Amino acid sequence: MKTRVRLPRLLACGATVALALSLTACGNGDGGGSSGDGKIHVLVYGDASNKVEKQIVDKFNKTSDVKAVLDTIPGADYQQKLQTIINTPQAPDVFFNWGGGSIQPFVKADLLMPLDDFIEKDPGLKANFLPSVFNSAVVDGKSYGVPMRGTQPILLFHNKQVLDKAGVKPPKTWDELLDAVKKLKDEGVTPISLGGGDRWPTLMWFEYLYDRVAGPELFEKALKGDKDAWASADSKKALSMLKELVDAGAFGKNYDSVKYTNGSSPALLASGKAGFELMGSWYYAQQQEDAKEFAETDLGYTAFPTVQGGKGDPTNVVGNTNNFYSVLKKTKHPEAVAEFLKLMYSDEFVKAQMAIGNLPTTTSTRKFLDTAADPEYSRFQYDLVAKAPSFQLSWDQAYPPSAITPIQQAVQQFFNGQLDADGFIKAMQALPTE
Repeated sequence: MKTRVRLPRLLACGATVALALSLTACGNGDGGGSSGDGKIHVLVYGDASNKVEKQIVDKFNKTSDVKAVLDTIPGADYQQKLQTIINTPQAPDVFFNWGGGSIQPFVKADLLMPLDDFIEKDPGLKANFLPSVFNSAVVDGKSYGVPMRGTQPILLFHNKQVLDKAGVKPPKTWDELLDAVKKLKDEGVTPISLGGGDRWPTLMWFEYLYDRVAGPELFEKALKGDKDAWASADSKKALSMLKELVDAGAFGKNYDSVKYTNGSSPALLASGKAGFELMGSWYYAQQQEDAKEFAETDLGYTAFPTVQGGKGDPTNVVGNTNNFYSVLKKTKHPEAVAEFLKLMYSDEFVKAQMAIGNLPTTTSTRKFLDTAADPEYSRFQYDLVAKAPSFQLSWDQAYPPSAITPIQQAVQQFFNGQLDADGFIKAMQALPTE
């Protein structure tokens, strides 16, 4: 992930008129996929990865009678503007999303095309991707997305020098993490850097600990509307462990005034003022950009610690499984769209993504790992995801968009003491699931 702000989760507002202007300024300026221009329109989040997406569109256009046009919406406007146009004449044929809750409202509104017929004709549209990733875009037993871009598991990063000075090793267990917190505090550094001002980095601690304590089933039940899941013994245990970590001073006292999005929390780690930071795999590229010498010599990474007696498999991961291309049901060129989607598992696509630091989730990716910008790091990520029995999509993406703010508010208030365990449980029970 090259930009400081991760793939957008926060929604920004945009007017319909402004959106129409922005879309006609993108690609070839021919309007949306349902406008009858004889082309398929591919809508993506505008950032550095568009370089690869443009390359793939150009490749497709060399052999296809029906041409593709790449349209982009920049920055955090993407999700809100997509919702504005998805049921209008400006709607794309194919669009970028996060799977899970991000497409659930569109499925419910019967706007998306199930891809099962495509997959029946070309099984490779499913078989060529890691199952734990592909299934993130399966809704009610039907496939609605083909993976694109790369996977982004959450990892526990650390400053090697800081840990060495404190006599700390990367923790393999929760008890070892608590012990590391004490030793780092004794050295006068913040044990764990946290961009609490953004709120979503705080959520990562809940996601992993709930999975380690309860396994993925608890969250899956809650997502399906089982409110009792949040009040279960496992839920309360996870919350008590999180409170213990906060009360131990793991994150210092000012984490709510620190942000990841302005570079503050990564700078704490790079400057030696903190020992750890839990963050998505894009963090490595971010440190290479902001603190290159540190990234090359002293930035370490490991999987999230295990929890003794926990029900969750210690090799489970959480994070952003991938991004996906989904297809609008009203596209006038389904055959061309099917051919376009096949390029998402082509060798050219995989190599191009890896060249810009992304890690595709095709089954063929392994043979290209040595060509990555950092082969060792890419191999670590790939093996982590490939071996994971479960890859839990981040909570604020698994739930529908209307739940994002309530989730992030609840985790922030629990961490800073405004909510106790019962208050957090009630807040989560009140979340909309549709």
